[in-house]
Amino acid sequence: MLQHAYAYTQILTTSQRINWRVEDIIGGDKKLDFSRPFLPESLARVEPLKFLDRDEKLVLNHIRAHGYLYIFGLVEEFILPFVMDHARSNLSGDDVRTRAMLQFAGEEAKHIDLFKRFGREFVAGFGTRCDDIGPPEAIGKAVLAHDPLSVALLILHIESMTQRHYVDSTRDDQTLDPQFKSLLKHHWMEEAQHAKLDTLMVEALAVGRPKEDIAKAMDGYLSLGGLFDGGIKQQAEFDIPAFVAATGRTLTAAERSEMAAQQHQAQRWTYIGSGMSHPNFLASVGALSPEWRKKLEEIAPQFS
Repeated sequence: MLQHAYAYTQILTTSQRINWRVEDIIGGDKKLDFSRPFLPESLARVEPLKFLDRDEKLVLNHIRAHGYLYIFGLVEEFILPFVMDHARSNLSGDDVRTRAMLQFAGEEAKHIDLFKRFGREFVAGFGTRCDDIGPPEAIGKAVLAHDPLSVALLILHIESMTQRHYVDSTRDDQTLDPQFKSLLKHHWMEEAQHAKLDTLMVEALAVGRPKEDIAKAMDGYLSLGGLFDGGIKQQAEFDIPAFVAATGRTLTAAERSEMAAQQHQAQRWTYIGSGMSHPNFLASVGALSPEWRKKLEEIAPQFS
């Protein structure tokens, strides 16, 4: 059994206290500053591309940030119905639990709006088309077709990685655009509470399931990781023509290959490694199966 002190009453109270509005973060005079990077280098990893100059690295950082907005908006769109379905199946009994889950769902709906609004601000300021993977509906359908425990583990993974993206990577970086930094901060503030709720959701979905079922759910989680790995590899390839169009730079075949491989690995850390290796996520997995925790600890470094 995982040792924690998470309680629905405390989580609900905290969520209500830190609640914020999208309008306070973006829109009006709150615009993106394209003279500054949006993502921290630990996520963007543009510096290793030595054939790019300073301005070109900044453009690539911005393109990666556009992908970040899109991908997080995409995952929020399957998290929302999953949370709603989980709340609906447990409406009787614990009213505080129901309120906490509905608060969770409402905040995920707000996050969808948040990422879409930032996306529109980006398009207005960047001026070059950036293609994205998808469509989101198809990806969401593929995710939600899995065992609910597999999906809950993926969602806990996603919520855990937002801590790495802000607390470990962004909070102390004074070079970043303040608006994008604010996005990462406010997203993390609520996702920190969601991670607690999802920890409780994973526990509830695992109750009474035999070891073989837990193993199948973990296999499903890894399958979902493979789905996302393929998607971000495609996203890294989509980012190259956007970069060429935005900079007018002609890349050699070798440079294209290096950029695609290096940026795929950067995105593997951003979306897979940073969540899979998070201590809280591994603790939840270890409570289900110590063997699977060890397996993930062995797998995670390939996504670093």
